[in-house]
Amino acid sequence: MAVQFPMDRERSPGRRILPGTVSLALWVVLQGCIAPSAQAQRADDYPSKPIRMIVPFAPGGPPDVIGRPIIQRLSEVLGQPILFDNRPGAAGMIGTEVVAKSPRDGYTLLYTTGSHNTNYLMYRKLPYDPHKDFAPVTQISQSYGQVMIVHPSLPVKTAKELVALARAQPGKLYFGSAGVGNLTHLTGAFFMSVARIDLTHVPYKGAGPALTDLLGGHIQILFPSLSQVAPQIHSGRVRAIALGGPIRAPLFPDLPTFIEAGYPGVDSPGWQAMWFPAGTPRERIARIQQEVAKILRTPEIRKIFDDAGLRPVGSTPEEFTAFIEKDLAFFAKALRDAKIEPQ
Repeated sequence: MAVQFPMDRERSPGRRILPGTVSLALWVVLQGCIAPSAQAQRADDYPSKPIRMIVPFAPGGPPDVIGRPIIQRLSEVLGQPILFDNRPGAAGMIGTEVVAKSPRDGYTLLYTTGSHNTNYLMYRKLPYDPHKDFAPVTQISQSYGQVMIVHPSLPVKTAKELVALARAQPGKLYFGSAGVGNLTHLTGAFFMSVARIDLTHVPYKGAGPALTDLLGGHIQILFPSLSQVAPQIHSGRVRAIALGGPIRAPLFPDLPTFIEAGYPGVDSPGWQAMWFPAGTPRERIARIQQEVAKILRTPEIRKIFDDAGLRPVGSTPEEFTAFIEKDLAFFAKALRDAKIEPQ
């Protein structure tokens, strides 16, 4: 099924546009077909030097929690160092652009989140095309939804109590995010729309700095991934209010969903994934995907996922592409329903 993108938008002059009638799955096939023959190399020769893994967010965010253990194991399997390179800024666009413009030789990877999709929908101009300029490798994880947490000093324990407080103090409660268009921002926007309240948005350069300010009491509300804040919830340093997914997370069986709390429409399916620049040889994409899928099945890594409240995936590029299409359609509708316009 082809992706029908929700709006016509101005693009930067050098940016290629993925036509609304062309399936992303087709792009995966084409990317492999057009890989320069000069880059071809036997699979057993790859990798022959260190690999750079660019993470377009500040240290301490969800990609660090899950990504670093996976990359460490992958480095051991491949027999080459993998540099975990945090490049935060502009809702993940700075680091992502670096990968888009990197050589298509299999030595630069992008480790990112669902913001890779939402940035496409949120911004009229991007310095890259998030689909045509990248080759999907594998989806790493699927979350149970973003969790709404508050500073313990805030006198609320349920979503309805928070809504009542927000209505009594319109615009005086601050919620942080990892940047405009990030899922931590959109979940808050969806909640405000559904609950008909006014919170003041404070964007940061990553989920890590936003959490630091919440713990310090500089903001009151955050909508992070469970993988980032599970330890803080368990220790009582933050209070979890509601979960933005269709079902409760096994890690926190007593934590209600927004649906159960009476606020349907705050679904926020988060995910992490790996990408290569478009045109990377197919055999190198396949090598990384296969090794990562094996790593995700190991007991040690599965425990890390369980402790973080995430589900491991390890999909093929084709399976990941199909997921991307569904995710785009979901957020396109959610943004329209919340009346959020691209910037």
